[in-house]
Amino acid sequence: MATYTIRDLEKLSGIKAHTIRIWEKRYGLIEPQRTSTNIREYCDFDLKRLLNVSMLHRNGIKISKIAKLSQDEMADKINHLLQYSSDAESQVESLSIAMIELDEDKFEKILSRTIIQMGFEETAIKVLYPFFIRIGVMWQTGTINPAQEHFVSNLIRQKMIVAIDSRMNSTGEHSKKFLLYLPENELHELGLLFFAYLLKKRGHRTIYLGQSVPLPDVAEVVRIRPVDYIITSFVTSSNPGEISKYLGNLAGTFSDRTVFVSGGQVKNLNGELPQNIRIINSPLEFVHELDLIALN
Repeated sequence: MATYTIRDLEKLSGIKAHTIRIWEKRYGLIEPQRTSTNIREYCDFDLKRLLNVSMLHRNGIKISKIAKLSQDEMADKINHLLQYSSDAESQVESLSIAMIELDEDKFEKILSRTIIQMGFEETAIKVLYPFFIRIGVMWQTGTINPAQEHFVSNLIRQKMIVAIDSRMNSTGEHSKKFLLYLPENELHELGLLFFAYLLKKRGHRTIYLGQSVPLPDVAEVVRIRPVDYIITSFVTSSNPGEISKYLGNLAGTFSDRTVFVSGGQVKNLNGELPQNIRIINSPLEFVHELDLIALN
């Protein structure tokens, strides 16, 4: 079981530490343990309860009423709220709880219900993207372990593949061909899979190579089957200098094509990038780029 400071809870829940202290003192919503130096220390149960309280409070229920609810009553209200609400933040919080509990049925029901309510693209942009940002924070605070991250990643990957397979291979007047791949030692492909979905939904053709592909092999594929654009991503923690060097080689290899690059490791690269390298900071940015391509 993980332990958290009050600052960890603030990061994970979005509730200010000052507010958490007031809720503790006035309503007894959570009861932290104290270290030998009298510092508050929280557990998984406290985090899950705080996320549930946050969800109910944000949807109009007063804290004084929430504090009187039993665990079963709170769970009933949460389930009712999720069934009829399209509030993205509530979905993110409930997915986070299901991940901490390793509850596949709960995770599957929440995600499937959200997709039905919002559609797959909106769910991915408004719920799954913020959810994975939260997972990043959880990694930093030690809230989750690799097994929990793999657990949710595989469930979401299944949804991604089903969504991609459901798109017809229809191409239009402005259809382009994109090659998608991850560099060597890069294994986190959910973002790349979602880009593939967006491309197919908009009538573009794709060549999807997947994880950990050497650059010479990518070049050989493009020699055999020419494409208009290249897409790749850097998620695994890497030396910025090595990434910049790789991007230089990538830009030179495909000097006559635009190369889209995404992932947390490229957002803060220093120095000037090659002209044909385009950094994508979010799914919405990529949608915007696709809209521009459609106009050309």
